[in-house]
Amino acid sequence: MNHMASPSREHLQDMARGIGLRQVRIVTGAIMFAYLISHFLNHALGNISTQALAIGVYYHTEFWQFLPVAIVFYSACLVHTGLGIWALYQRREFHWKAIEPLQLTLGLSIPMLIVAHVVGVRLGQTLYGHEKLYPQELYTFFIAAPNRLWTMLAVLVIAWVHGCIGLYFWLRLRPFFQRAAPFLLATAVLIPTLAMLGIYQGGRATIADYQDADWRREELSVQKLGTAAQGTTLEKITDDLTIGYLGLLGLVLLARGARALLERRGGMIALSYGNGRTLRVPKGLSVLEASLRYNVPHASVCGGRARCSTCRIRIIGDHAGLPEPSPREAFVLHRVGNDDPSIRLACQLRPTADLNFFQLFLPSTTSANAHAANPARVGQERYLVSMFVDMRGSTQLAEKRLPFDTVFIVNRFLGAVSQAVLEAGGRPNQFIGDGMLALFGLATDRQVACRQALRAAALIATHIDELNQFLSHDLREPIRFGIGIHGGEVIVGDIGYRDHMVFTALGDAVNVAARLQDMTKALACEAIISDEVRVTAGLADDALPAQEVAIRGRNEPMTVRTVEKTQLLSTLVDDWRAVAA
Repeated sequence: MNHMASPSREHLQDMARGIGLRQVRIVTGAIMFAYLISHFLNHALGNISTQALAIGVYYHTEFWQFLPVAIVFYSACLVHTGLGIWALYQRREFHWKAIEPLQLTLGLSIPMLIVAHVVGVRLGQTLYGHEKLYPQELYTFFIAAPNRLWTMLAVLVIAWVHGCIGLYFWLRLRPFFQRAAPFLLATAVLIPTLAMLGIYQGGRATIADYQDADWRREELSVQKLGTAAQGTTLEKITDDLTIGYLGLLGLVLLARGARALLERRGGMIALSYGNGRTLRVPKGLSVLEASLRYNVPHASVCGGRARCSTCRIRIIGDHAGLPEPSPREAFVLHRVGNDDPSIRLACQLRPTADLNFFQLFLPSTTSANAHAANPARVGQERYLVSMFVDMRGSTQLAEKRLPFDTVFIVNRFLGAVSQAVLEAGGRPNQFIGDGMLALFGLATDRQVACRQALRAAALIATHIDELNQFLSHDLREPIRFGIGIHGGEVIVGDIGYRDHMVFTALGDAVNVAARLQDMTKALACEAIISDEVRVTAGLADDALPAQEVAIRGRNEPMTVRTVEKTQLLSTLVDDWRAVAA
């Protein structure tokens, strides 16, 4: 029992270490964005009628004012605002992207712009029992104080743009983002447009209703709008909150200035980059911030958020006096398998003494200012199925033929394999001599990717049989092949130098697939499939014979499935397709 519980505790500890301010910011921001979508869709009902607005706001308030939901929502608002103020203080450099200071500026302006609406509606209801809904608000915006309409529309646009930027930063490295981006963009434009049109149509209807004395008596009553004295009190609260908020921002800016002075008075330290360059920087800067401030190229794909490990550095000499890694830094380093205490993340390490180091990832292709405008090209972690296919006996083939004849046959072999991969939905990726790496799952989920790889293996056997028949007059022995298939998390991106970049996958799953392909020789079979692929594809446990094999570089043996004749997989593939139909 203790043995079974231990991995669970370790998993929970890893999850806890992976939670940082960014994760809290994402969760609280997602809650607020959900409220924003609900509110905007409610506004959009104004395009139908004022009755539709009234029905929509009833369900909107019933949900968001339900006590547990309200506690979560208002807590998220306070925490998210606090994190924005903390970011204003903490961030020393904004050179990564202009969109980052824009997002921060928009976010910090929202509380100041929305405080009058929150106090007038929510606090007015709590203190005095006011019932300010769409008729009362639209009367204020379109009749009593039209100048406030433009403030309200500005809040809508600013809040929406701020939320969409945050959503973009969160989703841009996700595998599905490229496919979903056009639909997300259309939604991001459509929702606020419909919301503002709904407000306009609701305002027109309110102006028409205002001509009716009975409507004015019912909707503009003291019970709903409150007395002049109550309005004065609410306005004073609004002014006090606005002044207090601006004062808080002013204090943060003063604190930034004071910190800069203290850092300079606290002394300077030397950062030696291991290439002969040394900087004198104030204490308190992270290594990456120092690189940005003094225009030293430094690889950083995620922009210093501890979401990647490309800014890693190796400390030269004694590292015992360095600050301990934060939980987030420790999580990232553990995730990439770095338990060496001399390796640190430059975006998280804030040295307090002179430091000698060198960068593990040279910034020749990815500088500190380079970002994931195309994340799939820069680097992206995702689940893929890797297939290695190798031609058997090519050395003997070359010994008995002219070089051009050998190249012709190898090209026909690789062409037949590539055609099978493409027909199955995969992507031929690298050609290594007479072998090939194919990737599955670049545009599908993991189950489909596993099934595509198995179907490709069956098609390879068919295509190679056809090739053997075509070349039968020229081949003493038919062309044989070996296939290794394994799935797992890999890094995909451009690898190479300058004009010689290729898109490929790197990771343990790719290495295992290559080693399984090598094992087909010793196990006298055409293909070896990892049990991970079999399970994910939904193949029955008794469909293929199992075997435990030792994989070089792994401590534990691995369960694999051997396929003596790859054409047998076609029957399994046909069974899946029949079930799906």
